[in-house]
Amino acid sequence: MNILFIADPIEHFKIYKDTTFAMMREAQRRGHTIAVCEPQHIHWQRGSKVMARVRDITLSGQPDEWFTVQGTRLVPLAEFGAVLMRKDPPFDSEYFYATHLLEQAERDGARVFNKPRSLRDHPEKLAIMEFPQFIGPTLVTRDAEDIRRFHVEHRDIILKPLDGMGGMGIFRVGPDGMNLGSIIETLNKGGAESVMVQKFLPEIAAGDKRVLVIGGKPVPYSLARIPQGSEVRGNLAAGGKGVAQPLSARDQEIGAAIGAVLIERGLLLAGVDVIGDCVTEINVTSPTCFQEIFDQTGCDVAALFVDALEAACAPA
Repeated sequence: MNILFIADPIEHFKIYKDTTFAMMREAQRRGHTIAVCEPQHIHWQRGSKVMARVRDITLSGQPDEWFTVQGTRLVPLAEFGAVLMRKDPPFDSEYFYATHLLEQAERDGARVFNKPRSLRDHPEKLAIMEFPQFIGPTLVTRDAEDIRRFHVEHRDIILKPLDGMGGMGIFRVGPDGMNLGSIIETLNKGGAESVMVQKFLPEIAAGDKRVLVIGGKPVPYSLARIPQGSEVRGNLAAGGKGVAQPLSARDQEIGAAIGAVLIERGLLLAGVDVIGDCVTEINVTSPTCFQEIFDQTGCDVAALFVDALEAACAPA
């Protein structure tokens, strides 16, 4: 199978931890061929299929020059056995437009993972609203007074922008309400933008667990991202320490229930973030942590993913 990876520039990959690289390596090991492009290399013109200027690559196995380019070509996306959308957030206007181009490619006959319409329908912060049984006290609003009332009720809260990633823009406000007004103004832009507010979960001290769900089923191990020092954020990008651990019974319950819903919508891979017993986000754009889990446990998450991809692309 010829697989197209739509991603950020591969020259910037940190291959010791990059999940897309882990997918590529496993796919090549099985004999699949690999092509890459970036979202800006995709275009459509009336009378034609959705096209992309792609680079066909081979992985070298070397840590420095880890890929070689076999050639560059302009090709319809429908000619690939699978198209993997692995562009990192933020989910901005250009990402939104890319999902429409990819949806047109599906009409041409392309098989795209994760499904473009479902990427649009599952913003990573707001997707949790569908699963209230698994989340803690949560508020989404533009209104400063709503946020103040939520703080009065719960006293220790987390505020975050809806379009953030990697822990960016996350604030904690304790019972004293210190700087709450300033934080609200920063995040809601004077009432112009919505904010997510959640009750602070002290279980974050044990880590913000990334539960990976592949083909509707949870991977047996999560990666707990544990805050370091005085930091409240566990995100690896914010300095959190990643510790792989077996799923708890609650993690398994959450992953199975949410996975059963997501796979029916064409979301082959998702990353469900869990603090204690509560889901805080559902990541579907470019979930990571494959390599960290493999390095610590030997659980080959990339192999599980390519198994699911092959099954999804097999003739009916």
